[in-house]
Amino acid sequence: MRIVFMGTPQFAVASLDELIQAGSNIVGVITAPDKPAGRGKKLTESAVKLYAVAHGLKVLQPENLKNPAFLEELKSLQADLQVVVAFRMLPEAVWNMPSKGTINLHASLLPQYRGAAPINWVLINGEKESGVTTFFLKHEIDTGDILFTEKITLTGKETAGDLHDRLMNKGAGLLVKTVKAVESGRYNEHPQAEHMPEEELKQAPKIFKELCNIDWINPAQDVYNLIRGLSPVPTAYTLLNDKTFKIYNAEVQETHPAIQPGGFLTDNKTYLKFAAKDGFVSVTDVQLEGKKRMSIEEFLRGVKL
Repeated sequence: MRIVFMGTPQFAVASLDELIQAGSNIVGVITAPDKPAGRGKKLTESAVKLYAVAHGLKVLQPENLKNPAFLEELKSLQADLQVVVAFRMLPEAVWNMPSKGTINLHASLLPQYRGAAPINWVLINGEKESGVTTFFLKHEIDTGDILFTEKITLTGKETAGDLHDRLMNKGAGLLVKTVKAVESGRYNEHPQAEHMPEEELKQAPKIFKELCNIDWINPAQDVYNLIRGLSPVPTAYTLLNDKTFKIYNAEVQETHPAIQPGGFLTDNKTYLKFAAKDGFVSVTDVQLEGKKRMSIEEFLRGVKL
């Protein structure tokens, strides 16, 4: 099959690499345009573009997916199948183009956690399992018929960064399995409505800064789940000495606090713990505004609270 791959971040690179290692015929790669990044606003190429160029693959970087010139160039690639991993919403003119359709890899067990941030929301909500799903694209986002899923068990301690890497690798393998099945015609499609009633579905919308601001009135376990679900980016934070204090990891202590939620206790050497509704959240990996990320011991050596 002639395959066009669409993706942008590092998460998608593992899938592209696995497809190439499996001998897939990648005739084109669609990724985001180069963007200014860092203090110097230097144009930065996406992780997928860097990989594609290094492997001699044809790369297209459309600003507008409905641009007639882009659509003509995409059509000229004569793809039998398109594969999408961590890209953007596609217009019907794009996803409906190949004869065998367009498949998507999603980092959740669909139909649960449709949306832009499934990895984060699974942890924020304290789920016990996650996984990856492949499905055919159709009009509404993340609603197409399911092809394959693969589950993983969660420990309750992993961060979004940890889960990202596990699902990235698990998803790459599942995608190769899916492509081979589509190529052979040996697969079944399962409508998502078969799996779960709509009213029981949890969503995974884009994360905004307001969510990252810790509300210490919540139970300690909920605060801990928020911290790991937003680590390493965009990162949960609170205010300390009127400065933004990012928290990358922590531990829950179930001792009932004798101080108000948001208050803290420290020995100024080894621990700093904030009171939540029903326990303490002892922070272990932090970054104060204007400083680098460090362990709590390193942090306390440089500041007195």
